[in-house]
Amino acid sequence: MTTSTAPPAHASGNFHFPGGGPEVTRLGYGAMRLTGPGIWGPPADPDTAIAVLRRAVELGVDFIDTADSYGPFVSENLIREALHPYDGVTVATKGGLLRTGPDQWIPCGRPAYLRQCVEISLRRLDVEQIDLYQLHRFDPEVPSEDQLGVLADMQDEGKIGAIGLSQVDVEELESAREQVDIVSVQNLYNLADRSSHDVLERCEALGIGFIPWFPIAGSELVDGDGVLGKVAGEVEATPPQVALAWLLATSPVILPIPGTSSIDHLEDNVASAGVELSNDHMTRLDKIAP
Repeated sequence: MTTSTAPPAHASGNFHFPGGGPEVTRLGYGAMRLTGPGIWGPPADPDTAIAVLRRAVELGVDFIDTADSYGPFVSENLIREALHPYDGVTVATKGGLLRTGPDQWIPCGRPAYLRQCVEISLRRLDVEQIDLYQLHRFDPEVPSEDQLGVLADMQDEGKIGAIGLSQVDVEELESAREQVDIVSVQNLYNLADRSSHDVLERCEALGIGFIPWFPIAGSELVDGDGVLGKVAGEVEATPPQVALAWLLATSPVILPIPGTSSIDHLEDNVASAGVELSNDHMTRLDKIAP
């Protein structure tokens, strides 16, 4: 069993976003879970949330992922309080989803709204430029060229460093790339859900960062033969650590962003960067889900 003393995150290697984008360690931190239940409202203990962020950086994590809809707005404010001025840390945020309640996520891609999202995220994070700004979802009611166009304009204005997408298919990715330079895609992907594998393959071919959200959850639920647990025992790690190590070993463009509100869990997650999986382990784990 891995102890709470974690190896540096750089054990997972680095990834350099294309087009002169930032270089980061491949095991990042997702700041969604720092908010209240249902990703709604402030955390019960803001001091612990701030401590988790600072501990992540101490452990070598230099890629923090968030969104204006987490809270909403809570996560970005916590990141500023904990980490500003972000020395050596890349902060990625997202916009384009309205939150009107705990279970209500509404795409809104109107150019004026997206411009407002960027401007207010700049203020909350207290930066002049957002390192990586990701369109949280395409709004089916607004032409994609209008949504991407305003982000490209703000990139030209120096307010956005690089542009990414979230939860897109290959066709949407290719269409977007005809309009702006895309450096990352953030899709659901883990041991249990490989539905975006074609997007991952395309990102790998293009050298685009692939950021799997929900990188651990559900892995045990599909492990009917106990393969995950057996592999975890063989490498003296926990099943969640193996799930993260599997992601890191699957492709050099994968940047997992496991999130947690617990320092102990954070340290366990970061320790997954030091878990070594053999070809046999990978073959067995690949078969857990199609």
